[in-house]
Amino acid sequence: MNRQLTVHYDKCASFAQPVVLVRPVNGEPQTVHPSGQDEFGSVFELEVADNPVLLKFGDAADAENIESDSLWRQVKFARNRSLEVWCRNWHPFVLTSQPQLVEETGAGEIAGNTHFTWGQYISDTGGRFALGANPLRDGGVLFGFFHPHAARVYVTGTFNDWQHPGVEGADASKFIEMTLHRGYFDVPNVWLARVDHAQPGDEYKFYVVYDALAGGGKLENLLVTDPYARVFGPDYEQNNAVVIDSTQYYWDDTNYQTPAVHELIVYELHVHGFTHGHADVPPDHQGTYQGVIDRIQAGFFDKLGVTALYLMPLAEAPTPQGETSLGYNTSVFTAVERDYGSPDDLRHLVNEAHKAGLAVIVDQVFNHSANEFNPLWKLILDHPDEWERGDEGGLYFSGASPWGNRTATERVETQNMMIDACKLMLVEYDVDGFRFDYTHSSTMNHGFLNRLADEVRVVKPSTILIAENMPNESDLNRQGFDGFAQWHDRFHDGIKALLREGRFEALDDRPEVLGEMFYFSKGSFAAHTNNVINYCESHDEHSVPYELGTTDNPNLETPAAKERKARLGLGASMLALGQPMIYMGQEFCVERERNHVFYPRPDQPEQNPFFQWASGMIHLRRRYPGLKLHGYDPIADGQFEWIVGPWLDERHGGGKRAIGWRSTPTDDEFDRLVVLLNFENYPVEIDLELGDPGIWVRLATIDVVTDVPPYGNASADDDDALDVTEPRMNGFVLPDSSLFIYKWQALA
Repeated sequence: MNRQLTVHYDKCASFAQPVVLVRPVNGEPQTVHPSGQDEFGSVFELEVADNPVLLKFGDAADAENIESDSLWRQVKFARNRSLEVWCRNWHPFVLTSQPQLVEETGAGEIAGNTHFTWGQYISDTGGRFALGANPLRDGGVLFGFFHPHAARVYVTGTFNDWQHPGVEGADASKFIEMTLHRGYFDVPNVWLARVDHAQPGDEYKFYVVYDALAGGGKLENLLVTDPYARVFGPDYEQNNAVVIDSTQYYWDDTNYQTPAVHELIVYELHVHGFTHGHADVPPDHQGTYQGVIDRIQAGFFDKLGVTALYLMPLAEAPTPQGETSLGYNTSVFTAVERDYGSPDDLRHLVNEAHKAGLAVIVDQVFNHSANEFNPLWKLILDHPDEWERGDEGGLYFSGASPWGNRTATERVETQNMMIDACKLMLVEYDVDGFRFDYTHSSTMNHGFLNRLADEVRVVKPSTILIAENMPNESDLNRQGFDGFAQWHDRFHDGIKALLREGRFEALDDRPEVLGEMFYFSKGSFAAHTNNVINYCESHDEHSVPYELGTTDNPNLETPAAKERKARLGLGASMLALGQPMIYMGQEFCVERERNHVFYPRPDQPEQNPFFQWASGMIHLRRRYPGLKLHGYDPIADGQFEWIVGPWLDERHGGGKRAIGWRSTPTDDEFDRLVVLLNFENYPVEIDLELGDPGIWVRLATIDVVTDVPPYGNASADDDDALDVTEPRMNGFVLPDSSLFIYKWQALA
């Protein structure tokens, strides 16, 4: 039974002699010349006997290359004996209605000639195409949407009573159809619409018309949330995007400068969990940006001493807030979580943090995305066959990860979107940097991360970049000083093994691990001290007290043992070469399981003994250059010298889980420090190589932290000061689970 097939092929291909090869699924192709032209392109009238039939377009003048260079497109008849279809040269989809014609003016030219409100971010990664909803200086909004395969696209929202094709009782006079323009790769794939009566506060979506064959039917048209939405509306079922004017907030943090990497002391927090149920924050502020602001303004972080707030994911996630809702299931990378407050509330948080001397680092989850609500899933298919394959999510996805659908970070289109998300945070929220969730090369393309680093530092050269990359890989070091600071896997696992007095996951507490751990894994992956973040607690790991409760060792399960070991772990994080990080609640010795964001807070936190000790250690780290040595190799630079270690002789810690070093950051003798730690559960006697005779005052032990005036009352006259006339002090005893910091203070 013969069927009539009319095929339109667009004129963009510019073939001198366009032809179509018509091939039955199991037959030989026939060449058919066009029967005419229309505004779309060449028209072919075909009579076919087989169902389905394959089509391939090409130039008769270059017939040898048609078979190898062109795409086969499949046409399958349903019950109809005649069919009219349209094909575009840049994708394999067969359309059942005439698609939008391509405008002569490119999207980049339109964006370049449009007057957007000052201070907002206009998407420019891979091209300045103004994706999303962008308010204009003279009123109205320019909407932009990337989709290479749609037949037509409409923008719809509160500004046109949500009218679009397919809506019940549709009023076509209110439809707002978008125009198609050349965009990425100079291919028509960017849709634009200026809506003069749209304004900030309006809610909107895009209606994508596919009208494309797929399997035995057609692709469904979709009403979709903008992948470049800045925030979602209040309806958790509809998830409409909202037009945001990002330029109205008044910033007064103009004197703030992002700290150098070696000045970072990072405090990880979850916006909701950080204040949930805590009496010091008003009930309507708990679990929000405003709750964090309250703590900033109350001086909590100033008293604690940290220099950077690392905020766990802020991007919109579909799950409700709760004890184990961490936010690592991102829906839209550019949209900030509405549960925490408005975009201006987030701007206010950053502004107040900067005024308090705090950098703000935002967690970006680019390795996977949400399964529950995901506007990107099957939004753009690579091929019509994907519609019926449930495990393939289209252009933005590539297989699976341990946490959900793996995003295709190897694809330029995905990279463009994610880099735009970071640039938007830098421009519109003035954040100082990013931490990237699980970036190991098995899950994330490292070419993407290096491209991202290059591009965001054009926007803000001081951008801090931190990677959760475990096990650590050296290719993220870049030139060392400008590389990613990686969560230091060897340090965390090694510390947990030492504190547990046994095994932790793949590591045991062998003394040999100590040198590598504390000297920023120079021998394994890091090139520069900037390349590591040291920590013993995070959202992903049990707190030290909880960890000790899992050892089946009764000596470690007492409250006193848990607190002592927690101090040793936090102290080690502050003292090791690299940058330290603590997790919210760690300053109170909270006992908590991994992946829990609620924690108890003392009624008088600043009177809490553990807080006072932790704050003292953190302030010592901030104050003394000798506790934040940095560079490619401080040993070679003459700033660092080992004086205790398992690899040294018996009188200097040989074979013991003890470590120590002398720090000489400058030629000034008052900057000289000695640091000692003992992880054994028994005292270790050493000969202490102070290096310089004189009086060394004690700044810290596992029990007490002080300082010299004006910050403390440590004095050369103290009974615990070391008064030595020789560079070596024999018979110095390191108690079990202990640490010491000594500072040269005066001549003997």
